Parts: sequence; structure tokens; C-alpha cells
Amino acid sequence: MLLLLLAANYSFAQSSSLFRIVGYYCGSTIPIDSFETNKLTHLIFCFGGLQGNRLSIHSATDSATIKRMVQLKSSNPSMKVLLSMGGWSGCKDCSDVFNTDIGRKEFAQSVKAASDYFKTDGIDLDWEYPAIKGFPGHTFRAADKDNFTQLLKELRKANGKNFEISFAAGGFTSYIDSSIAWNDVIKYVNFINIMSYDLVHGYSKTSGHHTPLYSTPQQIESTDHAVQMLLKAGVPANKLVIGAAFYGRFFKIEEGNEVDLYKPCEFTHGFSFKYMKDTLAEKNGFEKHWDSIAQAPYAINIKRRLLATYDDEKSIALKTKYAVEHKLGGIMFWQLIDDKFRDGLLEIIFKNK
Repeated sequence: MLLLLLAANYSFAQSSSLFRIVGYYCGSTIPIDSFETNKLTHLIFCFGGLQGNRLSIHSATDSATIKRMVQLKSSNPSMKVLLSMGGWSGCKDCSDVFNTDIGRKEFAQSVKAASDYFKTDGIDLDWEYPAIKGFPGHTFRAADKDNFTQLLKELRKANGKNFEISFAAGGFTSYIDSSIAWNDVIKYVNFINIMSYDLVHGYSKTSGHHTPLYSTPQQIESTDHAVQMLLKAGVPANKLVIGAAFYGRFFKIEEGNEVDLYKPCEFTHGFSFKYMKDTLAEKNGFEKHWDSIAQAPYAINIKRRLLATYDDEKSIALKTKYAVEHKLGGIMFWQLIDDKFRDGLLEIIFKNK
């Protein structure tokens, strides 16, 4: 009996000390083979949705992609493949469905059925957002906060203790304060993916860093700010997985203002890391800068009045080291299709873990 207890404790310690490298993937089937998925601990398919009360995989192409992800485990057997539900515009009915016992129960059962069919290892919930405004026009209600806890409880009950459950958490103050009952949910989830990106987003009217490591006097929202809030809320460090952005955002600064951070602006479009060298080239009019307080890069184009905010090799290395030094549960990123096939940001994370 003593040996069994020791073995159980050792197993739990091993699980708790796992440094996760979690990659979201929202792309077609063929490119997934070209990435170094052997460097991932978790690969998450994006996105399933709701059809009635049930998890729905939208197309035959999505099904083929999931099956190919599972096949990749032959060369990386310890990697977990998770389905996900939601996304920024993909949770229109979440508040209504998860507001009822039958809705939560049927959804949990459908997750088990889908996971059994695809032979996947878990589910990641990307509800943006419980109890606060998210995508324009999507329903939200105060009861979402408790309903989210009950949903996780039902998922754990239906799928068992070895099933991986995670969720994508907003990395900003109002979400952390209002959306989740942190002390209640941590007993049901394996880890929490902090979306510590899009902190300046498409609806922002003032420019700034969209994925900084640290807060600045002008911008409180940051990776560290979210982590410290969640630790204070009682979330164990080893269940917190911080977010990295494999993409950037362009903001056009309003006329009459200096082209810089913290200026009136409008979001224009995003760009992938894999094209960043050309996108932000000096020949295209960009000047690159480093913010030593935020520990984040940015670039400006005075002629075109553009500010670019993004992660790069240096900021990704610093984020990974931050996760290691603070004994967090790992680092995740959105998303794999924006990386290079080789020698990209995934490689930076892997080398610095």
C-alpha cells in the first residue's frame, strides 16, 4: 500500500511539473505534416461549434484534419490532441445552451462521443466570453459564470479523470474579475490557456502592445498582469499556460498624432510571423523598436502612419523563460499555421523551455 501511495504521488508530481507547449491549429489538413509537431505537448484543433446542444465538427475537411493530427502521435506518442469549441465568433449560442442542465449534459456527452470517434485526448473551451460582452450581438448573462463551472463539472463527469480539459481565458482585467469562478473551476481542469494577446485589438481606439510581457505606465494589460491576478485569485501556477502570438497587428495612427504607441488609431489588419521579415522590412518603410519596459517589439512606418505590434524571437524567448522561472504550466500560441515550418517561433520556445 505504501509503495502504491508513493507511486501515485510521484505520478502526480510528474504531471504537475510538466512544461506544456500548446499549439492551436486552424488550417487545412496537408500543411500540418510540415510542422515540427514533435516539439509540442498539446495540439489543439480549431474550431468545432454548437449544433443544438451538441459539439459539431463543421465539415469533412475538418474531420480529415483531426484524423491527421491524431496520426501524428505515432511519431510523438506523448502529445495530446484536443478538440476545441468556440472561438471569437463561434459561441453565439453558448450562453443559452449552457444555461440549462440538459444543455450542459448533452454537450458533455457529445464531447465524449466525438473524442471516442476521433481518438482525441481532450477538449479546450474557447467561450469568448462568459458573463461579459464578447463578439457583437452574442448573448451573455451574469449566470454564465456559474454555468461555466457547472459545464466543466459535467465534462469531467462524462469523460473521466484521464481526459484533458482546458479553456482559453481572456488575458484582460474585466474577464479575470468577472467571467470565471476561479476557485471552483480549477478542480475540473488540467490547465488554463491565458490569451495574453489581442490586449490591444480590433475594437481598440488607442494603439499599444497587443501581447506584452509586462505592463507599462500607459498600459496595464500584459501577460504578467494576468498571471499575477490569477495567482492572487488562487489558481495554481502549474495550471497557468501563458499565450504567445505568432501574428501581429497593424494600427493606423490618426492624423495630427505622432506615429507611436498609445495614440488614437484604427485597426487595419493582421500579419503572420512567417512573413514578418518582408512585411516589416526597412525597404518597406518600417523602423523596428524594442520596449524595454514591456519587453516587447514594435515597428512604425511614418509615411503610412502605421504601428505594428507583435511577438518576435526575442519576446518569445523571454516569455518562455518567464514561464519557466515562475514555474507556470507552460506556454501556448495562436497559431501554428502562422509559423515557419523550420527555425520559427516554435523552435524558440522548445530551446528555451
